Amino acid sequence: SKPSNPKPRDKMLARASRLVSSRIATSTSPRFLSSLKVDSVAPEENIKFFKIYRWDPDSGGKPYLSTYPVDLNDCGPMILDVLLKIKNEQDPTLTFRRSCREGICGSCAMNINGSNTLACLCYVDKESTDATKIYPLPHMYVVKDLVPDMGNFYEQYRSIEPWLHTNNKKEENQAEWLQSKDDRKKLDGMYECILCACCSTSCPSYWWNADKYLGPAVLMQAYRWIEDSRDTSTKERLENLDDSFKLYRCHTIMNCSKVCPKHLNPGKAIANIKKRMTELH
Repeated sequence: SKPSNPKPRDKMLARASRLVSSRIATSTSPRFLSSLKVDSVAPEENIKFFKIYRWDPDSGGKPYLSTYPVDLNDCGPMILDVLLKIKNEQDPTLTFRRSCREGICGSCAMNINGSNTLACLCYVDKESTDATKIYPLPHMYVVKDLVPDMGNFYEQYRSIEPWLHTNNKKEENQAEWLQSKDDRKKLDGMYECILCACCSTSCPSYWWNADKYLGPAVLMQAYRWIEDSRDTSTKERLENLDDSFKLYRCHTIMNCSKVCPKHLNPGKAIANIKKRMTELH
């Protein structure tokens, strides 16, 4: 007698059994295993140490340096990134100023490895194995940690009256005080100043006479208005600076131009003020 045909259900079970056996054999074959991508091993930590000036006026203690290890493989490239990482992950009491992180506001000015600069524009030195040292701006009173007291600096800026003085009256429907392109170009290299105080706090003359000498940043802003063709108080502005301390404490050391994070030249502006002073004598 002829064998009976297998039932459809039996056929499906047999086919499924052969398929599973085939896949098991394939998945364990050397060729298949070698084709699999193995997850890459996590890179080793790249630890760099940062020594940061700490002082809390409420604690009553003396200033000290606190050392923090940071994995550079898990951190942004700038000093400001390091400070934020330390504050977020290690020590929330660390205090510093920051705002724009684009070198525009000047808030994060501090002394990094002996040079005044902006933390948001200063790259971490990945080549050196030495610890990076971070201090507040030098020769200024400290509010806390990396925060300097900018009160005297801003009062000096206020003293030069940094706004347009004009005796002229606007014509009907006149919205702006216009000037020629050549006159406008004279202000280049001065209006870009962000008042971060990196230049003034790098000046030895400002260190010793900050109560009387206006310093590079404020003097450059003063010259910005002296040179403005729309301003009608040039003589008065020069007379206000005609003082043995306000202006002439500058000894052309040029630290100011060296450290400016915006690559401006306050020393040149001060020299130009001195030239303009000859018009008064």
